[in-house]
Amino acid sequence: MAPTLPRLVVITDWRLPRGRLLEALSRALDAGPDVAVQHRHPEATSREFLEEARVLAALCHARGNPLFINGRLDVALLVDAHLHLPAHGLLPAQVRPRLPEGRLLSVAVHDEAEALDARGADLALVSPVHAPGSKPGDARRPLGPEGFRALAGRLECPALALGGMTDERARALEGAAGVAVISAVLEAEDPAHAARTLLAACPPRAMLPVP
Repeated sequence: MAPTLPRLVVITDWRLPRGRLLEALSRALDAGPDVAVQHRHPEATSREFLEEARVLAALCHARGNPLFINGRLDVALLVDAHLHLPAHGLLPAQVRPRLPEGRLLSVAVHDEAEALDARGADLALVSPVHAPGSKPGDARRPLGPEGFRALAGRLECPALALGGMTDERARALEGAAGVAVISAVLEAEDPAHAARTLLAACPPRAMLPVP
């Protein structure tokens, strides 16, 4: 069976206490299989990153939720996960032959050049749409709704909106197949409710199987 694209991707923030992070992720996954986790931890050593990936894989696989590994093909293969490619890294065409059948490939997109580089991906995380709540020092100019729509229109794959996303902003955003968030779910009083609210704001057409 072809994998199904998530409508909500929750990106990890390992600055949070480990127990709090895993509890928030576990509760967010209660919202159902439309929720995916992306393992991102640039400060971790390779061993730490792999150990954390194994913990997240056990959590996601037990519930049937997708897990994406940020930037590490070797780790994605070791834990049977999907892969996310950050900007200025490997291209989808370079990585796809190494991925087993049925694995999804997502990419980060911030501008038109990266939108062109995204060819061959299954999913793009386009950012920052609004000022990101988890990165108060981010100096990048937000794309805004019009900038997001323009980049999404240049992609050959569905686009998820990342950066300061709320359910109200998601409903008002044209061209989005879903959203990706960090603090909106991980720091919510009720992560499951936050995830369900965001999903309710996402278009159902995003849940089509990958061709």
